[in-house]
Amino acid sequence: MASPISLRANRTLEFITTTLAILELEARKLKHDPSELVSRAIQPLLWLLIFGNVFSRMKGIPTGGTPYLDFMAPGILAQSVLFMAIFYGISSIRERDTGIIVRFLVSPAPRTALVLGKALAAGMRALSQTVIVYVVVMLMGVHLNPSPVAHLGVLILVLLGAAFFSLFSLLVASLAKTQERFMGIGQLMTMPLFFASSALYPISMMPGWLQVVSHANPLTYQVDAMRTLMLQGQVSAYGLSTDFCVLGSASIAMVVVAGRVYSSIIN
Repeated sequence: MASPISLRANRTLEFITTTLAILELEARKLKHDPSELVSRAIQPLLWLLIFGNVFSRMKGIPTGGTPYLDFMAPGILAQSVLFMAIFYGISSIRERDTGIIVRFLVSPAPRTALVLGKALAAGMRALSQTVIVYVVVMLMGVHLNPSPVAHLGVLILVLLGAAFFSLFSLLVASLAKTQERFMGIGQLMTMPLFFASSALYPISMMPGWLQVVSHANPLTYQVDAMRTLMLQGQVSAYGLSTDFCVLGSASIAMVVVAGRVYSSIIN
């Protein structure tokens, strides 16, 4: 009879193996069709090259002495992660229609491992956006933090943000059931999440009720931490420990919730 420690080790190994298997499956999909990464890169480029240059001429946005293009760059990176992750749930609807999800669910694999693998795959896709945004902002002269450790922190934030919003997207997919309905809901969610954050302007500029909404928005904490780590001389509005704690806790909670409702997408 196996000891409790041995059983726990076997379950942990099974969890890790399943998570990595899902991640590998998603990576192979991306390898065969990388066009999505190219198309998704267009939006942040437009924001930086067009809107960034236009908005930087405006003097009414209080950025604390930071050039507006610098102020905006971390927000656009967070936006690109959000927009890529929030539509990730549509792949689950496609997998349901092709019968792939049924094969996953009849296996003894832990449900949380299945959704964690998908969350990591969304993070992998978001890292490509990070590289593109970094290259563009360096060419545009944004004053980036010279510390490699700080930029490692940005990568962790990208992974956490992609994990949270991709699993939130999976929850929406389990309710929407169809691709058309999901796309409509996804479009409805992205803009309020983006504009109710500090991505484009300080929270102090918002009306009181919108500031309350912003403080409940995980994207706000992601942008705050990214701005602190990406740029020189920035101070976090909430504290980096708070930012990472909020994003990390939200992502872990979303893995648990998404794991519980994952099977409902086939109903």
